[in-house]
Amino acid sequence: MEAVISKSERTRQLIVEKSAHLFNQKGFAGTSMQDIMVATGLTKGGIYGHFDSKEEIALAAFEHATSYLIRLIADKLAAHTSALNKLAALISFYRTYLFTPPIIGGCPVLNTSVEADDTNPQLRVNVVKVLDKLHKAVANIVKQGIEQGEFKATADAERFSVLFIIMVEGGIMVSKAYGDTKHMNIVLQHLEQIIEQELKV
Repeated sequence: MEAVISKSERTRQLIVEKSAHLFNQKGFAGTSMQDIMVATGLTKGGIYGHFDSKEEIALAAFEHATSYLIRLIADKLAAHTSALNKLAALISFYRTYLFTPPIIGGCPVLNTSVEADDTNPQLRVNVVKVLDKLHKAVANIVKQGIEQGEFKATADAERFSVLFIIMVEGGIMVSKAYGDTKHMNIVLQHLEQIIEQELKV
């Protein structure tokens, strides 16, 4: 039996979903309450009936956007039992990620981390939590590969996970700036080489 969602909960969810795209496109500073009002069709009072501040909306919107991103990645990984195939699926996911992002405006982790670095401590904390989840997920795939005999016993799971996240996020940033996928493709090809040369048995 499906849980019944109240009108208040539906309204709050509407605000979060619409705001997620706004904040991801325009940033925290560039998104006004008027923007949120237009996107949701609600009055300022209607919005503040569910949130105390724009920052609270931004935090909920970031949580929504990144939870959706992590769920998509988890679904891609769940389709495979082989660690090697999981890494291949992850690379494939990011190969189409740049111009078909799940959240309008690009990568919410990258976009939010750049803006929140010095201006919004709580958003920065939340960015780090998501990065930690992504690092752990990649490291666990490598550890699984070692246990299954697909990867070398000497493979450094933590090192590879750091390289993977830094290279992918950097590739997204540079390719987005140039407006083409060339830089991202170079990054992903290099990650494939690392998997082939440093991880695989």
